[in-house]
Amino acid sequence: MSKSTMKELLLDPILNKNPIGLQILGICSALAVTSSLSTALVLSIALTVTTAFSSFFISMVRHQIPGSIRMIAQVVIIASLVIVIDQFLKAYAYSLSQRLSVFVGLIITNCIVMGRAEAFAMSNPPVASFVDGLGNGLGYSAMLVALGIVRELFGAGSLMGVQILHTVNNGGWYQPNGLLLLPPSAFFLIGLFIWALRSYKKEQVEKVEYRMAPQVKNEEAY
Repeated sequence: MSKSTMKELLLDPILNKNPIGLQILGICSALAVTSSLSTALVLSIALTVTTAFSSFFISMVRHQIPGSIRMIAQVVIIASLVIVIDQFLKAYAYSLSQRLSVFVGLIITNCIVMGRAEAFAMSNPPVASFVDGLGNGLGYSAMLVALGIVRELFGAGSLMGVQILHTVNNGGWYQPNGLLLLPPSAFFLIGLFIWALRSYKKEQVEKVEYRMAPQVKNEEAY
């Protein structure tokens, strides 16, 4: 593949085809782990590594995988990588591993990882599959990091545990918004990010599938 194609594979998922912003994938983990920037960063790195390398390995063996068991083979490869990452976190970042709870393990069934393996890696060469997986991981990470920054900064007045906005509890001026630390706030923030992204990128707005006939009034449609 040409350099321009590789660049497109890497950069397109960040803004033009963002897994969360456009495809609305990976929402559950985005709601659960973005109350702090540190957990958002760790899960972002874990998912990016998994997506890139699983796509690479699946692409390498795609001609040897029978079609009838391709999903099983993909899950085995993805699960192997996730287990390595999970054990690494438990060994070197145990407190973060505990805070992430089951969400590292759930990367195995993440729609982004499985989707890129099935839609791209099974029909493209290894290097292109690696770049595609890396790009989608970075696109997912961009949304998680943005959520983590907003939620921790305005919910607790800190980033990565370092106090940025001095809260009233510590004699400062900022009254933290505890609502931002709750999972529902991430849902609303994701909606705002998607609205902002689609306001900027008008081509991402879906076309209306059904339109009322000119002679039908609004009240008659219901």
